[in-house]
Amino acid sequence: MTSTAPAKTAPAKTAPAKTTAEKTGAHTEEAAALIDDARARIDTLDDRIIGLVQERMAVSAVVQEARITSGGRRINLSREMEILASYRNALGRPGTSLAMTLLELCRGRA
Repeated sequence: MTSTAPAKTAPAKTAPAKTTAEKTGAHTEEAAALIDDARARIDTLDDRIIGLVQERMAVSAVVQEARITSGGRRINLSREMEILASYRNALGRPGTSLAMTLLELCRGRA
């Protein structure tokens, strides 16, 4: 007769906690602390950037609504070209991609 008892499983192995240097890729604890501080600042900046993008989307919606209500088009291509040029001039070629992404986010739904 075969046993129907559940098979015993080995206890799960937990990885030892990584040091700060291992988490950051730094070779010293001093560099790791600097990286941790900088990453915290980056996280704060990212939160602010996201908030600003959301605010920009809301303002853009007001502009679009006013334009449409007055009989105009939802999108003003000459204005978008100005924005693209501004970002490109300030940030170089990648700025154009960033501006395109912002414009896409701010156009809303057709």
